Order: sequence, then structure tokens, then C-alpha cells
Amino acid sequence: MTSSLFSLENKTALVTGALGLIGRQHCHALSDSGANVIVCDLDEDKCIEFASELGPNTIGISADITEQDSVKQLCKESESVFGQIDILVNNAAINDMFESPALASEQSKFENYPVELWKRSIDVNITGMFNCCQVIGTGMASRNYGSIINIASTYGVVAPDQALYIDENGTQKFYKSASYPVTKGAVISFTRFLAAYWGKNGVRVNTLSPGGVENHQDEFFILNYSKKTPLGRMAKPSDYKGALIFLASDASSYMTGANLIVDGGFTIW
Repeated sequence: MTSSLFSLENKTALVTGALGLIGRQHCHALSDSGANVIVCDLDEDKCIEFASELGPNTIGISADITEQDSVKQLCKESESVFGQIDILVNNAAINDMFESPALASEQSKFENYPVELWKRSIDVNITGMFNCCQVIGTGMASRNYGSIINIASTYGVVAPDQALYIDENGTQKFYKSASYPVTKGAVISFTRFLAAYWGKNGVRVNTLSPGGVENHQDEFFILNYSKKTPLGRMAKPSDYKGALIFLASDASSYMTGANLIVDGGFTIW
């Protein structure tokens, strides 16, 4: 049956950044499709709490993905419970937030953007992904099976439209900083590198690039974004479940090195 292609029964999936808005949905999708799920984020207690909500075939483990020793321990603990890891979802990322809305416009300008924030984004968004792929993906390659899904963004494909952040009064409330699109572009390039490198080992590596998710943003931003999107709305957090399961499962068995863009058409014009 065609539906069996999407089954993840007897597979184990690890999701980083699992406590985030989309990360939680990734975990639900994987669990609903039959996978054992490892919920990974920085807060151990919250990982365990969320894992308990998902069901008996889920565990929560904290890790700092910027530290390779922490990722090695994560891998060791995961394998001690479920055995091999078959699916890795590199979802953890930093998307700049500024504490003071009044100062956000000036602080987010490229001319003023702190190099410390730039370095932090590279550390989490790129080095963290590298660590997880190297530690967990190496095990996949040794077994000649695995699916790695790196979460990028439409801003890894096209430049940010700064006009989206102009309110109804013509005030630039915020600038999308350089670090996010640069690191998300790197995610896509790294995916292609690994797909070529591990193709002979049966490890598929693909990118999922989501569009913007509605999450209590200012009304002017939601309207601006929706007008720029052919489907006329921002994404719901659950809109990426199907794409994730497709990439994780045998339904995409002849797909590697690809960037699956799910954005309501945002990048077509």
C-alpha cells in the first residue's frame, strides 16, 4: 500500500530545538507516524515533560548542540534506550529577538548589528548542525541507512524584504538581520555537501525550508506578509507536518540533496 511508504514504525527520530513552535509539531508528526522520538532542547525538565505528553515511545534529553561532547552524550543516551537513530531533524536555531521594541530598529540595522550576535547565530545554526550530523550521521553512514532533515528557511533562498517590517504609519519597526539568512543559506549548502558525501552510504540528506509562521506577531506584519504570499496567509505551525514525514520516510527514498520549500508561494515572485 502507498500509505505504508509514510510509516515510521520501528524507526527512531531525534529532533533538536524540539521545544520550539515548529519543533513541537515535528515531534507530534513523527510520533503520530509511529516513530520513537527523542525530544532534545536545552531545558531537561521541559524536554521530559513534553516527551511525556507525546506518549510512551518518547524520551526527553537536554543537550547543547554547540558542544560536540554534549552531542556525543545525547547520542549515547538515545541509543541506550532505542538503539540506532534512523532520522535526525536539525531544527535548533537562533532567530534574533531584541528585548526592547523601542530600540529594535536601531539595534537590528546592519550598521549597528553586534558581532557577538552574528557569532552566536553561526555557532548554533551552523556549528550545532555540523556537530549533530557528524556525531549522529556517522553512525547512520556505518549502517548504510538514515535520513537527515536540516531545517532552513525561505530566507536561505531569497533576501529578507525589509518592507515587511514597516508598520501602517511608515515606521521601520525592525530589520531582519544578516545572520539569519546567511546561516540558513549555509544550511542548504551543507545539505548538498553531505548528500553528495554520504550518498554511497545510503544516508539521505535533505533540507526543509519553511515560510513564516503566524505566532502573535504585530497585525501590520501579518498583513504585510500575507499580501506577499500567493496563498494569502502565514503558515500555521502544523503546516509542515506532511513535508517532514515525507522527507523522513521511504516516501522520499530517491530524494537527497534537495531543498523542499513549503512557503505558500512566498518565494515564487
